[in-house]
Amino acid sequence: MEVVSIQDIASLSKDIIPDEFIRSETEQPGITTVHGTHLEVPIIDFSNPDEEKVENQIMEASSDWGMFQIVNHEIPTEVIKKLQQVGQEFFELPQEEKEVYAKPPGSMSVEGYGTKLQKEVDGKKGWVDHLFHKIWPPSAVNHRFWPRNPPSYREATEEYVKHLHRVVDKLFKSLSIGLGLEGHELKEARGGDDLVYLLKINYYPPCPRPDLALGVVAHTDMSSITILVPNNVQGLQAFRDGYWYDVKYVPNALVIHIGDQSEILSNGKYKSVLHRTT
Repeated sequence: MEVVSIQDIASLSKDIIPDEFIRSETEQPGITTVHGTHLEVPIIDFSNPDEEKVENQIMEASSDWGMFQIVNHEIPTEVIKKLQQVGQEFFELPQEEKEVYAKPPGSMSVEGYGTKLQKEVDGKKGWVDHLFHKIWPPSAVNHRFWPRNPPSYREATEEYVKHLHRVVDKLFKSLSIGLGLEGHELKEARGGDDLVYLLKINYYPPCPRPDLALGVVAHTDMSSITILVPNNVQGLQAFRDGYWYDVKYVPNALVIHIGDQSEILSNGKYKSVLHRTT
């Protein structure tokens, strides 16, 4: 199945972009972003020995912001760098190699390589390509969607997952205690050890008119929790007090988003964050 990638479109776009990528004036980041101000969302030190303080910080940030950043999370920097590297190397492959992993036509699953995920409104598209597949539990993993090239893709991804479990468990424990529950209850409600982890790699090719286009349009995540591994290129924006702001990049931090499922399970105590990417 041939996929018309944004990479291909970007390579042909010199000073202009096709009309289907130009957002309305109510969405264009050049108009709707509060410029010169970075949103400093809560930063939480995961290594703080005062566990109760960390739990309270997570609860408060999840209730007030719906997002926060964690530092000293114990996922080695080298592990994250390798994860980022194999993702980038995959998107630098020739198009025909990437299409081997394309989402099958008519599939109800989100897994696979592609450009379209959310419903396109008024024919408008996001300036992004993606690869999406399950990485946990082993019974849910379909390696058909795991690239074999670069050769280290599987090893780098599985190593990241091993370290990720500790972060996931600590987040769920804190969110559970924040609701007055036992520490294990919220994760158990989402499947316990069979809780499904989905990995999505977003790839944003250089855009000649970033003031007019969006990478990913404004949305809340359908997940329980999103753990975002950013790079050092500013792109994430959050909606706060009626305005769009760039979220301040913090080196070696993970950005945590509260998703729709956590808002529902908490009866609205935790807020699913509205965000987008430029």
